[in-house]
Amino acid sequence: MMKASVARQNRATRQAILTRQTMMLSLVLPILLCLSAFASLYMGSLSFSDALALDFIISDLRLARIVIALLAGAALGLSGCLIQGVIRNPLAAPDLMGVSAGASVAATVLFLLFPALSLGWLIPVAIFGALATLGLLLLLLRHSNLGPTQLVLTGIALSIWLTAFTDWLLVSHPQQTNAALVWLTGSLWGRGWNQVWVLLPWFLVFLPCSLMMAFKLDLLVLGDETAQSLGVDVVKTRRWILFLAVVLAAVSVAVCGTLSFVGLIAPHLARLLVGGDHLRTLPAAAMIGALLVLIADLFARTLFAPLELPAGIFTALIGAPYFLFLLTRYRGW
Repeated sequence: MMKASVARQNRATRQAILTRQTMMLSLVLPILLCLSAFASLYMGSLSFSDALALDFIISDLRLARIVIALLAGAALGLSGCLIQGVIRNPLAAPDLMGVSAGASVAATVLFLLFPALSLGWLIPVAIFGALATLGLLLLLLRHSNLGPTQLVLTGIALSIWLTAFTDWLLVSHPQQTNAALVWLTGSLWGRGWNQVWVLLPWFLVFLPCSLMMAFKLDLLVLGDETAQSLGVDVVKTRRWILFLAVVLAAVSVAVCGTLSFVGLIAPHLARLLVGGDHLRTLPAAAMIGALLVLIADLFARTLFAPLELPAGIFTALIGAPYFLFLLTRYRGW
């Protein structure tokens, strides 16, 4: 009788947790996103009534920036969740794997060495830089089984090296650094519907691809040997998931620049809210990433209006202390 009572109590507890997670995923996060989007639409250096008189400010500027913030933030949240799942480390993120640094190097080369080229080249060049970094990472680890520790340490080393190379480019070309610095800090200033149509197809393709990997991510969390015994090709799966994560982060970085720590914070908060099941964690991380970028861009536009700050400053201000908190929490890793 006592065992049956304990079993019923455990089932009731699990059901309560599942209900809370479902409400968080299907109600609370979408409502927060809608409220933040409305606030971003109404608030700015111009009042909503004044901006409405100049309808292009609402339709071509604010609304487009809201959509870009949602798509870019969701892509970074998804990317971070994929990377943390495949590496089995809550401190992993696109920023620490060299992805953002690779895109930044490529974009900086374009800004400083080829200033006459159209900015239309920026997005494919940044994506190429991120994918080239992934290729270099896999080349350096070609004789390994892509273990989590090897991936993290090699990614951090690549990120530091690429960041140093970016700094060297900036110092050696001081006359052309303004545009590069704004982009490197992370900003949605000047972005419009052209950038929306760049982000949207990638997101629509790679979101379902990411969700399709949820079950394999759950198996990878159990360990390489367990996943292998359950029929998962661990090395091939890791390569495919890393490719998905890199492309998602690269497209976001190419459009908005480096928005630090979004890929770190979003998946961690998602696991706290909806649990470790990746079929829930992935969409939750996407929504939280979108919310973070949307709020950061709102602060960037309104706190010191009419002066506009890069949104990346606010994601770093939020993310750096949170990263230190995670370091203390997972210091035994």
